Amino acid sequence: MNEPQSFASSSLPRHLARGALGFGALTGSVLLIPAVGPAGLLLAPLGLLALRGCPLCWTIGLLQTISRGRLRRSCVDGRCELSVAGHVQPPEQGAGKQLRSIG
Repeated sequence: MNEPQSFASSSLPRHLARGALGFGALTGSVLLIPAVGPAGLLLAPLGLLALRGCPLCWTIGLLQTISRGRLRRSCVDGRCELSVAGHVQPPEQGAGKQLRSIG
């Protein structure tokens, strides 16, 4: 089974720095148009690269970075559940205590 693509960074400060660079470059590319013309748009690809595609991709990565190691996804017979990592519950008690059902 293929793992979903991860947009997470290795640390929260690194992810926030990438966000500042990405959003700064995107904002700068638009704000520089009156001063330098369309050449200001050359910053846009740098911003998109720093955000790993788009602002939504960066936001998803932020959530993944924050939850990394705290949540665990497990799939059995086509049904996936999200649970707190390291917290083991017997099957009869765990059925109603998962955080949410996926798929």
